[in-house]
Amino acid sequence: MYRSQPFGFDTSMLAGILSTARRNNPRQGITGALICRHDLYLQLIEGPESAIDALYARILEDDRHANVELLLSEDMGERMFPNWAMLDDEAPSLFWSAQDVEAGALEAADPEELRAPFARLSSANPGD
Repeated sequence: MYRSQPFGFDTSMLAGILSTARRNNPRQGITGALICRHDLYLQLIEGPESAIDALYARILEDDRHANVELLLSEDMGERMFPNWAMLDDEAPSLFWSAQDVEAGALEAADPEELRAPFARLSSANPGD
């Protein structure tokens, strides 16, 4: 799981990110979800470690993301989004306010707190 700040966020940029992910991720065995709003991308990526590492390296180089920071890297066992190449959720309220994010709330959160918005998203969107 990582966070970043969108650089030049708009719906067409988001659509491009999602289109690329939905086209490429199945070939790599990657699933996951992207929670996004004007000030934040919060993404959970699931799949083989080598595929995730390669994707994360590309994200670090992607100029649509600023201040990319790894928040959580662990084997989660069962996937939360097994049927989603990349689910998106434009969650304006999320769990943390823009001020909380700016003040470092995500970096201070424990793994359970970081997984909580994705658990709710997974429950609401079980897939096909």
